Amino acid sequence: MIDIKVPTVGESINEVTLVKWLKKDGEYVERDEVIAELESEKATFEINAEKAGVLKTVAAEGDTLKIGDLAAQIDETAAAPVVAKVEEKKVEGGSAKVEEKPAVVETETKPVAVVDVKATPVAAAILADKKVDVKAITPSGSGGRIMKNDVLNALNNPGRKPGLEAFSRNDRNEKMSNLRRTISRRLVEAKNSTAMLTTFNEVDMSKIMEIRTKYKDKFKEIHGVNLGFMSFFTKACTYALQEWPAVNAYIDGENIIYHDYCDISIAVSAPKGLVVPVIRNAESLNMAEIEKKVVELATKARDNKLALEEMQGGTFTITNGGVFGSLMSTPIINIPQAAILGMHKIQERPVVINGQIVARPMMYLALSYDHRIIDGRESVSFLVRVKELLENPELLLFGKDPVKTLLEV
Repeated sequence: MIDIKVPTVGESINEVTLVKWLKKDGEYVERDEVIAELESEKATFEINAEKAGVLKTVAAEGDTLKIGDLAAQIDETAAAPVVAKVEEKKVEGGSAKVEEKPAVVETETKPVAVVDVKATPVAAAILADKKVDVKAITPSGSGGRIMKNDVLNALNNPGRKPGLEAFSRNDRNEKMSNLRRTISRRLVEAKNSTAMLTTFNEVDMSKIMEIRTKYKDKFKEIHGVNLGFMSFFTKACTYALQEWPAVNAYIDGENIIYHDYCDISIAVSAPKGLVVPVIRNAESLNMAEIEKKVVELATKARDNKLALEEMQGGTFTITNGGVFGSLMSTPIINIPQAAILGMHKIQERPVVINGQIVARPMMYLALSYDHRIIDGRESVSFLVRVKELLENPELLLFGKDPVKTLLEV
């Protein structure tokens, strides 16, 4: 028997939760095949089979395990599953050889259309056969995977969210995950340990939207990634952070740690909670490189594939509540950082320009900051600078007005 123990996953992490067995007890597994999903207070990670053999699970789903605890065993002496033998079938004029392949059970005789969704094979077959709208289904599987029962619930409850019974007054008691406990602890710590204030402003998004409309197809063709808003905001923040270094610093005991680089944390809503992966040296990246990094980190977050080092560090955070429809909010500082910028929903509002009332796509911006290290002048000036850069995107090329740069004024 080979013992499969909980591996060391990072400094200061002493325990994890076994979220899900991806392979069942008694099932044959191949070497290096993923057998279980674990969750620490910072991230989700996987356990692989060290040898091929029959799996014997020791821990149960939902158990809290210490580093080094026994999670499972593998009987490497067990025989692999029997493979169907090669047969020869008599045909006219000779014989035909049938290729050797694993024995399978036919579940349907008619062909099933392929459904391009993240679902189990059985669920995908039902989706294709019954022509179920995947938007009406609430996935219950790991990583947002649609399971068979999810589809059956949608078919049995048309027009109503699965699992909700009429006039039901049932309560559910679920254990808080390690990640959710950590998020809870850090948010309370941020409120209690910082002198947090928030300053607001608004930005006219007209020019950025015009640029995206004009160049999005060409940008996608050349760089292979969509031109989103995050690259504009990240670029603007890196210039403003270099001009107002206190916003890019944090307190360490009785010292202030200033950074000559901009590691931008981006808040991403993952299946198990909010995570903040980091774009390293964002000040040195171009627009396409920023967009590619955003897509890479967001995809990893949604698939629970983020490594610990991808979430550690960070000198400033950007969060976008606008994707969920938030018009204005007060973001909470991602400690030990000193500030966080909140983006919000773009909404057409009447504004006065040259004495005329016109409709413009406006976005409220919120900067929450630690008043112990950042003064009001610095916080307001930082946000005004971000607003200026976003409303005049040509400034993002140098961070300054080209004419003023030419004239050195």
